[in-house]
Amino acid sequence: MIVEDLHRVFARDATTLRDELLAYPEEQQIWAMPPGTKNSAGTLALHLCGNLQHYIGALFGRTGYVRDRPAEFSRRNVSRADLLAECDAALDAIARGFAALADDDLAKPFPDQLGGATLPTGLALIHMATHLAYHLGQIDYHRRLVTGQYGEIKGLSVPK
Repeated sequence: MIVEDLHRVFARDATTLRDELLAYPEEQQIWAMPPGTKNSAGTLALHLCGNLQHYIGALFGRTGYVRDRPAEFSRRNVSRADLLAECDAALDAIARGFAALADDDLAKPFPDQLGGATLPTGLALIHMATHLAYHLGQIDYHRRLVTGQYGEIKGLSVPK
């Protein structure tokens, strides 16, 4: 039951990432760097998609994905279509990874260290969910700053 709930939260937030990228009226705005920001929405999207494809897709879903974390932060002006394809790959990784997990697995050690520590899988997944939500908030604020859009995209609806 808990794995199923985590799956729904990750899928909701990865879908929200996709919706945020679609909400930018002009594609180049995704890559804007307003004063005081460290990363563009495009950089954060690449980072989140790489994170999800590695930690959930490759480690649990055996997708074969090989992460290039430095490229997540160095690539620029990736097209919206390519960013959306990364989001779709992340959604697929989430589906495949969570299909391979059972509630009993949450107490087992996560198969990779996070921040130099070995965590139980459940705690590692909670950490990753909050990491995803944190960066989604940054992307939402970035979009509002760059585009002048006030409204939200209703990304944090209750998971169903």
